Amino acid sequence: MRNNPQTTDQQQFAAIEQGQETAIAQLIHQHKNQLYYAAYLLVKDRYVAEDIFQEACIRVLGSIRKGCYAEEGKFVPWVARIVRNLAIDHIRQSKKRAQVTLPNGADIFDFLDSGRRNHEEKMELSASCKTARELLNEIPYNQREVVVLRIYGDMSFKEIAKLTDSTVNTVLGRMRYGLINMKKLVTENNISI
Repeated sequence: MRNNPQTTDQQQFAAIEQGQETAIAQLIHQHKNQLYYAAYLLVKDRYVAEDIFQEACIRVLGSIRKGCYAEEGKFVPWVARIVRNLAIDHIRQSKKRAQVTLPNGADIFDFLDSGRRNHEEKMELSASCKTARELLNEIPYNQREVVVLRIYGDMSFKEIAKLTDSTVNTVLGRMRYGLINMKKLVTENNISI
């Protein structure tokens, strides 16, 4: 993890304002795993998540080049909203939530691994992350959406409420019940994370 994401993002935007086009790509690359994973948790399909992430990048690039985005330290929540909207559009179009496992059997959390762990730690992390993903898949969609946007989208409850056209109390309730339901599943199935 980065020590101070705000400063890093602000530095990237300063470079963008100075006309350095590569700074946009670097900014997106810094948050790629987090945003891709948010898309994956919402659509549960690796290939669709890749398409959604790519489409979000295209939209972000266009908006930044047009000067339609002013950096206020909210880059990740802004892109997370775009990813979320694209995911909802996909779900509405497909009218189903297909679940596809990775062809090589690898866990999606492996992409988030920093590479600084030994083999045993990687195996434990992979198993824990797989379990957490499975638990997320078991809770209702509206709860899963809030948990994903809060944890992986770095969005505040107020931002999630605005994005989902809900009240803050509704969002807080969905987060609470989502975590309660996940904890209940852990207890019922005697799972250790």
